[in-house]
Amino acid sequence: MVHRKKLTIGLFGFGCVGYGLYEVLEKTPGLKANIKRICVKDRTKSRQIPLEHFTFEALDILNDDEINTIVELIDDADAAFEIVKMALMKGKSVVTANKKMIADHFAELLQLQKEFDVPLLYEAACCASIPIIRNLEEYYDNDLLESIEGIVNGSTNYILTKTSDEHISYADALLEASQKGYVETNPILDTGGFDAKFKLLILIAHAFGIVAKPEEIFNIGIDRLGDLELKYAREKGLKIKLVAFAEKAQNGKIKAFVLPKFIHKTDKLFTVDDVFNGVKTKSYFSDTQFFVGKGAGAYPTASAVLSDISALTYDYRYEYKKLNQKDSLEADDQIQLKILLRHNLKNGPLFEAYFEEILESYRNQESGYTIGTISLAGLKEIVAHQTPDISVILCETCNPTS
Repeated sequence: MVHRKKLTIGLFGFGCVGYGLYEVLEKTPGLKANIKRICVKDRTKSRQIPLEHFTFEALDILNDDEINTIVELIDDADAAFEIVKMALMKGKSVVTANKKMIADHFAELLQLQKEFDVPLLYEAACCASIPIIRNLEEYYDNDLLESIEGIVNGSTNYILTKTSDEHISYADALLEASQKGYVETNPILDTGGFDAKFKLLILIAHAFGIVAKPEEIFNIGIDRLGDLELKYAREKGLKIKLVAFAEKAQNGKIKAFVLPKFIHKTDKLFTVDDVFNGVKTKSYFSDTQFFVGKGAGAYPTASAVLSDISALTYDYRYEYKKLNQKDSLEADDQIQLKILLRHNLKNGPLFEAYFEEILESYRNQESGYTIGTISLAGLKEIVAHQTPDISVILCETCNPTS
């Protein structure tokens, strides 16, 4: 019989996820985990439980020797790192959902886990209810895994579903998502593809053993989507999804990026709508496998946090078996992409000069688009112009007429 360790938890943050977690733990005594103290910042906010459960000083929790586990659920990535760093240095296990904090400090967090011999779990930081990190850690061998691709941001997927199914504008869909609380306080973290990039960075570490920095992974979000490309998708029977992608080439290099992508109805990601996430893995023996689950909202995130807490009662930790290999990210100029670039009439000829091959070109009285092959380095140069009226969509499924 496996012995389960008793966890005494210090909780940082008491929003929807924190409260949901508190409720579940109160109703699940068999889990052998209880929250002793909760640290919050706002002294004036009314709470759902009595005030004696709370503190406003982080050290009240971090210096408490009875607390052996920290659960971090705050928005501020910088503050979260200080909390997690101090907790690990004090020998406390940590569960976090803060993907930006992990992405910004991945190397240091790895070193802290090793130096102080304590686990840091963060399943909730990637795909909420989908246990993708656990699968990458336990099921896939790095030599066999070829690629990982997915919709990892439920907020943008909700917006894109609205534009596709209800034919409403991007601006109206974003407003609705904001009103429902699906997007970050700063929406560009979601709509600009940054949230998806942070998650992809974490997945790459567990899938391929590469510790990358956020600036090494190129991202374009959906914040520039316009009517022309939305209309193109409808006419072709395609959907636009924000996709995070990483693939291992035969030379061991990894190409990785976050881009909007036209998805054909034959693709499993085509049916991943609303706030759901979907992840495809491809490996040598098992070919393609598909994971799907809710990727936004308090309960899906709380379920992943609860799973990590349960795992800690069995002394589970990530082994990072694939780290310290010689693989690295592929050079930008070696990555070739087939894209649709929407641009204004003035900049069309300028941007077309960056294409290796042009397959289709279209103009109307206001704007136009170019479909063709371009290097990632060339695409970066176009984006560097900071022209507001361009949009980029990965176009593997487009079938140009000329």
